[in-house]
Amino acid sequence: MFRRALTLGIILVLAVYLIKLVVVAISKTDLAEFKPVGVIFLLDISASSRGAIIEEQNTILKISKRLDSDDKAIIYVVSEDAYNVYNGNPHRLVDMKKSMNKYGEFDSKAWGTAYGVALKKAVNDALRFEEDGFKPAIVILGDLENEGDITKQINWNTLPKNIQNTLKYVPDLSLTLLYAHPQKLDDIRQRLLSVLDEKKFIMASQENVDQAVRKFMEIIGR
Repeated sequence: MFRRALTLGIILVLAVYLIKLVVVAISKTDLAEFKPVGVIFLLDISASSRGAIIEEQNTILKISKRLDSDDKAIIYVVSEDAYNVYNGNPHRLVDMKKSMNKYGEFDSKAWGTAYGVALKKAVNDALRFEEDGFKPAIVILGDLENEGDITKQINWNTLPKNIQNTLKYVPDLSLTLLYAHPQKLDDIRQRLLSVLDEKKFIMASQENVDQAVRKFMEIIGR
């Protein structure tokens, strides 16, 4: 009887000790690895993306819902110009949806895609996020086609060098491209692979967005 009680006592002590070690390890890991994320969404509302706008908006909401309450979200709409329609807590989904519905409606008179303007604004936001201790992520939802005013478009020839320079100041930056045609995505991939680690570079056409979103959440640690 004594031997049995002694054995049970030793097992109990070891179990408590092991549980304590696990709890301490988990708490230290969470404190060391947790870093707030700042996600900058660029939502294409131009004519060429008209058929996917609702789905793109829903993807923004899906990602935002899975972010932490300490994270931040910024949304720009992109057409013949690019401007901010939301900046704040990613869990205020109703406010985000209202803003996207009000300012993200298709305008047949607005022709063009100011992706260049939008990307410059997103990079500036990423720099501020980096300075404030956030992990910056840029998510572009649209076909990535240049239309309209050439001065507002992305210069694909200089983009790799510009991203390379940006990474010097924002090493944690990730870039996600969703809803573009596979041919367009492949062209961009060939241009950017030399400067952007594929672990932080996600691309998906409309058919593979869900899979890309899962990978994005893993990259940002959510």
